[in-house]
Amino acid sequence: MAKPYAAVGTIGTMASMGQARFRLDRYVDPESYQGKDIVTEDDVYCSCLSKTLCHVPTPVTVGFYAPFGCRLHMMLDKITALMQKEAAQREAEELHQAQWKPRPVHGWGFPQLLWYLVFCQPVITELHLRRKNVQFLFIRFSAWQYAGTDKLWAGLVTTLCDGIRGHYGALPFSLYTVVGNKPAMAPDCCQREWHCRRRVCLIILALAAALALGIGLLYLSISGRGAGREGGGHGSMLKVFGGAATTLSGSGLLMALYSVGKHLFVSQRKKIERLVTREKFGSQLGFMCEVKKEVELLTNYICFLEIFQRRRLRIVLEVTGLDTCYPERVVGVLNAINTLLSDSQAPFIFILVVDPHILASCLESAGSMKGVADNGYLFLNRTVTLPFSVPIMGRRTKLRFLEDAVQSRDDLLYRAITRQLRGSQKGAPPEAEGTELLHVEVAGGQDQGRIEAEAGQRIQEALFCLHDEQDCLYEYIPDNVVSMRRIVNTVPITVRLLQEHQARGGAMRPTPRQAVAWVVLANQWPCRLSWALQCLEDRQQVEGGPDPQAPLWGIFRDNSRELHTMTKALQNVVDLDGDPELFARFLGTDFPFTVAEAQSLLCCTVNLDHSIRRRMGLIRSIRALNPPGSDPHSSASRSEKPPSPLRDRPFHAGKSNIS
Repeated sequence: MAKPYAAVGTIGTMASMGQARFRLDRYVDPESYQGKDIVTEDDVYCSCLSKTLCHVPTPVTVGFYAPFGCRLHMMLDKITALMQKEAAQREAEELHQAQWKPRPVHGWGFPQLLWYLVFCQPVITELHLRRKNVQFLFIRFSAWQYAGTDKLWAGLVTTLCDGIRGHYGALPFSLYTVVGNKPAMAPDCCQREWHCRRRVCLIILALAAALALGIGLLYLSISGRGAGREGGGHGSMLKVFGGAATTLSGSGLLMALYSVGKHLFVSQRKKIERLVTREKFGSQLGFMCEVKKEVELLTNYICFLEIFQRRRLRIVLEVTGLDTCYPERVVGVLNAINTLLSDSQAPFIFILVVDPHILASCLESAGSMKGVADNGYLFLNRTVTLPFSVPIMGRRTKLRFLEDAVQSRDDLLYRAITRQLRGSQKGAPPEAEGTELLHVEVAGGQDQGRIEAEAGQRIQEALFCLHDEQDCLYEYIPDNVVSMRRIVNTVPITVRLLQEHQARGGAMRPTPRQAVAWVVLANQWPCRLSWALQCLEDRQQVEGGPDPQAPLWGIFRDNSRELHTMTKALQNVVDLDGDPELFARFLGTDFPFTVAEAQSLLCCTVNLDHSIRRRMGLIRSIRALNPPGSDPHSSASRSEKPPSPLRDRPFHAGKSNIS
């Protein structure tokens, strides 16, 4: 089973800290969290949430709500970096005020940690509760990696256990499992954070003394045997007592070492997986109680580490991909989260990255939640203690994302220049045979290089329109990062096809701005655009077509009522469209494409599903065979000539959901 991404890190010790810092420097000014310069709107929201999570009491469940694909992982990386930055500042402030420095758990601090684990009892004092410095451990759980198993919740618990075990090491946790003790509350006016575990010390001293005594008696019995026969009976007695003492003390030490070794090689993950794989594990009495005990042990271990390191610890578990799983498995994960949060002292921060609409639907459709979560939103509100709905992407944020998406392409002008230079090198004076043929090849290569260079320039002009602050095109691009990349990846293909079409004698020559606007139109409103093109095609087949300079918006507006009557048959297709008011403004005001421009761009359109248009034409022709309101059995309807299935009746529709 593939391991989920576990970004278990601390201040300066996180494995991906360099990458996180790079992303922070890329999106946020180093002083942005101090309120001096916030670059984008997302930075403001991430900064506010990160500061809140640094002070919020635990346990807490954060509902990180956003539709699928809306820059969630990027915002999570920002929040991670900002939380670590905030924790580093608080650590520096605490060092100036506090008398004691934090202890490390790695390097030279590792033997000290093992010593404290065995011989010292941690005590929760008032001084510890007042500490402001905090350390975050980030663990990311991707639910879709465990979507194939029936016990998705077990993957959540085991990922949490593995993350903590992997960061602090297997030996300290195994030792704490065997000899560890729950931290005690300090009595009044007591500032000592550690008490000596006298019972453990006495037991170890007794075992060591018994082992030393047994070894000594065995040595005396062996040395007395060589003295002569007189000491034979006395030597046998010493041998018996020495062997008994050595066996008892040695077995006690070996049992302790065996327990530590067992927990060293058999982790909590394997223990939980072993319980899960048993037949009828769900009906076993106390199964969840065993899981709860493992979680409590983990919580006590974290509390021990807090006192040892002289800082507060917070385990941040980022749950992603939950809205791509089956309903029953989603319910299991939420139940596991409730189990982990049942301890009021648990230092857990759960960031539930989901689409609330999908999650609520999963809860309502799950068979095990009938009567409990009939309203998925209410159940979600009972689980989430800190809702954070990702806001609509601001202007600066959208322009930054679009610019990053455009700059990530490397096939615009550089390849064209390379090919052009390569073609010019081929144009050197030939020395071999076939000079004329080589001249023809070089001329063709130069022409192709010129076309490629021109196409590269037009592609750059088109892509620049996407993130041009002076243009209005970016307003029609959705907040979804996936849609942004889809548009950016489609524009070069469309521009190159237009270039080839014009090279073969195409009449129209759309500008790069028109090309990229057409790509956005096909991406955002595939149903409405397909309907306008289908109506245009039908009118051309019957009447010869409208005026080439007629606006495409007029074609759609004149036939919008008919589309409204077909919404039931085309419901899945209509749902693909964006805001209808934006469509009216786009096609009617900002980008008024004409019929001729639409026909020229249609042959180069690759991001529009043509099956939608074929389906519309089929439904339209079938409906025209039996117009609404006519009686197919009446003589009048049989004698009259049926209306043409392709004729459109123009009218001016009012504002509706198909406007």
